[in-house]
Amino acid sequence: MGIRLKDLSKLGYRDNVARSLAVALVGKYCKHETKEQILAALGDILKNPEVYKNSEIWSKLAEHLSPVFIEKRLTPYDLLDEPLGYKTYGSKYIETLAKQQMNLAMRLPITLAGALMPDAHAGYGLPIGGVLATDHAVIPYAVGVDIGCRMNLTLFDAGEDFLKRYSHHIKEALKEFTHFGMDGGLSFAQEHEVLDREEFRMTELLRGLHGKAVRQLGSSGGGNHFVEFGKMSLQAGNVLGVPEGNYVALLSHSGSRGLGAAIAKHYSMLARDLCRLPREAQHFAWLGLDTEEGQEYWLSMNLAGDYARACHERIHLNLSKALGLKPLANVNNHHNFAWKEEIAPGQTAIVYRKGATPAQKGQPGLIPGSMATPGYLVCGKGISEALCSASHGAGRAMSRQKAKDNFTRSALRKYLSQAGVTLIGGSVEEMPLAYKDIDRVMKTQEELVEVQGTFMPCIVRMNKE
Repeated sequence: MGIRLKDLSKLGYRDNVARSLAVALVGKYCKHETKEQILAALGDILKNPEVYKNSEIWSKLAEHLSPVFIEKRLTPYDLLDEPLGYKTYGSKYIETLAKQQMNLAMRLPITLAGALMPDAHAGYGLPIGGVLATDHAVIPYAVGVDIGCRMNLTLFDAGEDFLKRYSHHIKEALKEFTHFGMDGGLSFAQEHEVLDREEFRMTELLRGLHGKAVRQLGSSGGGNHFVEFGKMSLQAGNVLGVPEGNYVALLSHSGSRGLGAAIAKHYSMLARDLCRLPREAQHFAWLGLDTEEGQEYWLSMNLAGDYARACHERIHLNLSKALGLKPLANVNNHHNFAWKEEIAPGQTAIVYRKGATPAQKGQPGLIPGSMATPGYLVCGKGISEALCSASHGAGRAMSRQKAKDNFTRSALRKYLSQAGVTLIGGSVEEMPLAYKDIDRVMKTQEELVEVQGTFMPCIVRMNKE
């Protein structure tokens, strides 16, 4: 017999950890009890946790509710008086608020190192373009809501004239085989091994999210997420090992959909219950990787990242089949994710790239501009001061609201027409003029990555306003 969160709230369960424990234990051990019996037991545990501290079923919940544990759990953490030093790339073009957000992250007692990429602008928690390394703890909100948001580029065995000759077919395929927005998914079933992963059966939260993951597989979110066909020009001796020349390429940008958003919300709230920080830093609350909650988040985050990858794989497979295109090479990488990495000899840390591209030495990556400006295939140089990272795009020069206030739909259409770009969906929030100059951004990170090729969008699909 299941129980709902509002049932627990009525009993007096206020913090999210206690409620999550209660739901998990009921789901595991109370399949044959009535709802009344379960609520009576949970009410008694809340009033008399010490009585249940040796219970085979309820000991974890009782420990969490015991006065001694509560006192320990609510011990506040202080911030460092001054932020640790970090390298900023393209500082001249980065707004003050983004730097202030990064400075706050660098004052956390678990912070080891950080860097700010040239596309940086203000975000939620870490600034977009912020890279952070922490000691044996994970900050759910530093990873972000769209866990595993990523770029994925497939190079095809077709010349760029394919885009003109088959433009109608490409537009129709984009309309039929992509879906954008917060809800829903494609109108036909999608299959991928990620849906069969045992992680979906390992926590109550993931079990409840499996159905949504099935429905949304192969679809994309809103905002700046896109699926676009364009021209790819590769340099000789490029990191892909593909001959120099001009090709058709498909580039997509999106993340883990409702699955990642629900994981982020759940564990960010848990972290706030377990890790008390000054008010201005509450969103940086962390979970220790030596705790059950930290391990659950790490498992869930990695599943969400693999699910994001699966969504892109389905998008690229569906479109290549529909258009009869044969893939030659693929490049893909996460941002909005956390990795266990060695940041110095013998020193392993949790490294977050919030809107930043992994750029280990020799690692291929993608840095798009806007829908009317070039993007770049790059090869990382593995620069330790940047925590082996680079920008994940041009970065916004205007907030979404400012773009809506300054541009009209007709101005967007005119701008794209002059650039030779066809847009399906989209909004004035994504006006190319609302973004930083991608070439200037690339100039400021020449020590981080080496350009291997250029991608120019031609037919772009995005969410509607």
